[in-house]
Amino acid sequence: MIEEVAEIYLGAERCIAIYGMDLTQHVGGWLNLGMLVNLMLMRRHIGRPGTGISPVRGHSNVQGQRTVGVGEKSSHMPADKLRDLFGIDPPRAEGLNASDACDAILDGRVKGIVLLGGNLVRALPDRERMEAAWPGLDLTVSVATKLNRSHVTPGKTSYILPCLGRIDEDIQAGGKQSVTVEDSLSHIHASTGQAKPPGPELRSEVAIIAGLAEATLQPNPKLTRADWTSDYGLIRDAIACTFPDDFAGFNDRLFQPGGFYRGIPARERVWKTESGRAEFTPPDALTALGELPEGGVFTLVTLRAQGQFNTTIYSYSDQQRGLGGRRDIVLINPVEMERVGLAEGQAVTLVCAVEDGHDRRMPSLTVVPFDLPLGCIGGYFPELNALVPLSLHDKHSRTPAYKGTPVRIVP
Repeated sequence: MIEEVAEIYLGAERCIAIYGMDLTQHVGGWLNLGMLVNLMLMRRHIGRPGTGISPVRGHSNVQGQRTVGVGEKSSHMPADKLRDLFGIDPPRAEGLNASDACDAILDGRVKGIVLLGGNLVRALPDRERMEAAWPGLDLTVSVATKLNRSHVTPGKTSYILPCLGRIDEDIQAGGKQSVTVEDSLSHIHASTGQAKPPGPELRSEVAIIAGLAEATLQPNPKLTRADWTSDYGLIRDAIACTFPDDFAGFNDRLFQPGGFYRGIPARERVWKTESGRAEFTPPDALTALGELPEGGVFTLVTLRAQGQFNTTIYSYSDQQRGLGGRRDIVLINPVEMERVGLAEGQAVTLVCAVEDGHDRRMPSLTVVPFDLPLGCIGGYFPELNALVPLSLHDKHSRTPAYKGTPVRIVP
């Protein structure tokens, strides 16, 4: 199959590469992406019409938050411009990504956490360790549209702040409001809720965040948070002032049919590298797993079902794989089943093969034969997150190795 794909690629005048978590959620996820970019560059498949590379993201605004500087890397935030515009001294030290924040929770450096949506406790690796550490936090705050499993793991003081969802009508003092979304292809459009809110007490996410700032920080005449809550267009104006190259005329362009295209430098053959040229990634390993499994060790690949979105399980249906009815299963190639003496329907325990002093195991999983590569087994996310060590992550992005965890099968 690989040779067949290679022949198709060699014969293609134009090629677009689409990738997802199967490439990124490894110890060497960066290497997977580097090799994919190398492959595209070698045949000029970046920066020409009909060519390019794009991720498939699982959330509607992952790209958008990075575009406006929301993240842990201070280098992505124009600190000097924020100082000049708003008279503040923004932090310039590097922040913590999710993996590093979890390490800091475990060792006591982080004592409180505010979650702007999501189901973090359930989505994290090393679930048993993290669930045990969470109640030790002095403060946990969740801004949420609905209850989830993270809310039943509170800190010493815990708040759940219900908010409007993106489908809910958002009426503020300035009238009906719209938020903005940027997709993976850099198209930005407005999102205006139409559904009747569940109750009059619900505040918008903007109102909650602005309210927290109002109650916490000193008054600042350049940061009129009440005005921003009344009219989200003022926030977009501030974004346009902060990032004029990408967002000049933000409000005017946003409400055009289809929104607007922000642009991707590589599409125009503008390379945002130190050399100013397209750069190849030199590999430092032959596998994205870090090291090849041996001695009866399998590579665990966690999967999402068709009836699932991230940690939200809508149904037990997984029709695309021909599965359904239960999620406490482990998928194994029939050849591997015969080799290790397993039978369909047999109950087994998966044990993490990383030896770091922590015992990670998942019992009572039912064996299901499935066409997977030899050496690999599969099971559902987030149930099997408990087998993934927090330390097993990509060295650059710190993305957990949900698609490449070494495990043993215990009958």
